[in-house]
Amino acid sequence: MPLYRFGHKLGRRFVSLSLVATGLAIALSTTAQAATEWDMPTPYGDRTFHTVNIREFADDVREKTNGELDITVHANGSLIAHPEIKNSVRRGIVPLGEVIMSRLANENAIFEVDSVPYLASSYEQARTLWEASKETIGEELAKQQLRLLFTVPWPPQGIYTQDKIETIDDLENLKMRAYNKSSERLAQLAGAVPTQIEVPDIPTAFSTGRVDAMVTSPATGADTKAWDYLNHFNHAQLWLPKNMVIVSERAFGHLDDETQQAVLDAAEKAQERGWEMSRQETEEALKVLRDNGITVSEPSEELAASLEEIGNTMTEEWSERAGEQGQQILDNYEQLQQ
Repeated sequence: MPLYRFGHKLGRRFVSLSLVATGLAIALSTTAQAATEWDMPTPYGDRTFHTVNIREFADDVREKTNGELDITVHANGSLIAHPEIKNSVRRGIVPLGEVIMSRLANENAIFEVDSVPYLASSYEQARTLWEASKETIGEELAKQQLRLLFTVPWPPQGIYTQDKIETIDDLENLKMRAYNKSSERLAQLAGAVPTQIEVPDIPTAFSTGRVDAMVTSPATGADTKAWDYLNHFNHAQLWLPKNMVIVSERAFGHLDDETQQAVLDAAEKAQERGWEMSRQETEEALKVLRDNGITVSEPSEELAASLEEIGNTMTEEWSERAGEQGQQILDNYEQLQQ
């Protein structure tokens, strides 16, 4: 074969291979561009079990979609502050996020149903209350084009103080950290002074004298190293507030059916995993508190009676604010408990 013909064929083969390579590069580029990337803000630190659970949720979504949906979790309020997360999802600034449900109580009282003292003070009661309320809460979110993906409770809430409390009078005039409407009202009824403080700011708030006490979970106390700034934890088990993960219906609707189902499956798994993690966290956090010098106690009979009385008052107040929706939740709850 003449050399020029060989060279001609080789040249054509080179051109052909180049075209194939170019085609592959374009295809890979197109595939990479087709992958959807979501940023997800959360209010809590990396050590918090809620954040750990959400990172596993993001991993599950990534695995189930073969990387076609990639969720990046931004913890500790680093992307968006807690008070702004829900509205940021609603406005499309971010596609999804995590908030504590009771933070939305100013919009509608039904969102604080899980923060009424002693309405549900165990995991079994909290799960029953959620079953009784989830449809109503989901419908209310849907009015704002938001979809509820999953909820996970905090451990039961107790009272942290510098000194041991025996009666409700021991809380009088103390500056008490509040994080929602219920904790604020509890402080008022107990004679304390409620002060809004976000979790990342708790240690500084105590060290600078902005607060003297707080109502929160054993987990938050352990995460914020409560032993550095106070001495006592009363395991009152007032309520089990829930965090919820919400997604914009618009963002969710842009996903194909298969990807949507992958998100829903991962969310269901995250909810079950999160509830179990919360149970484990309660016991582990109480041990951490004790091991680091925090005195953990149960309410005295007198204190328990006073807290129960406050709980009854707050249940009545909540029922009035929540109206027909609230009554429906209470009726559902009572029926499910039978």
